[in-house]
Amino acid sequence: MSLERAIRAKIAGKRNPEMDKEAQEWIEAIIGEKFPAGQLYEDVLKDGQVLCRLINTLQPNAVPKVNSSGGQFKFMENINNFQKALKEYGVPDIDVFQTVDLYEKKDIAQVTNTIFALGRATYKHDEFKGPFLGPKPADECKRDFTEEQLKAGQTVIGLQAGSNKGATQAGQNIGAGRKILIGK
Repeated sequence: MSLERAIRAKIAGKRNPEMDKEAQEWIEAIIGEKFPAGQLYEDVLKDGQVLCRLINTLQPNAVPKVNSSGGQFKFMENINNFQKALKEYGVPDIDVFQTVDLYEKKDIAQVTNTIFALGRATYKHDEFKGPFLGPKPADECKRDFTEEQLKAGQTVIGLQAGSNKGATQAGQNIGAGRKILIGK
């Protein structure tokens, strides 16, 4: 098998049809319309129009101009505008797919992961009431210690520092002992 086919097979193996379906259902619920029957998930998303409608529903006017015609460069511009709006909405840059991942169908699994990242980002916007996609991100658990508590902690030797309070493994025999046979 050629290297290119091996890479394509590996990327296709990352794809999870259940996640694609869940992402599609979430998008349909947010924008208020179903995907056209008989079209694949990635084909509906390819021109970027649905993605732009999605982000504009979540954050009005995030993408002010959505191109509905004009060829591949206009559709790739839609995808780029969607990606820019995602970052402004709060999706981490590392979670955003590359334009070719969608437009050339190079890595649809990454596109789905980006939609899940957008779903997680909606939890941080109080004005959004749902439906949500993916698990709720953890909130920060900030603790404030007094100077006295911090100084008391410096005198404690934790078990990771190597102290085990005199416990040893003496007398433990796990399994058979090692036998050295000479001359056989």
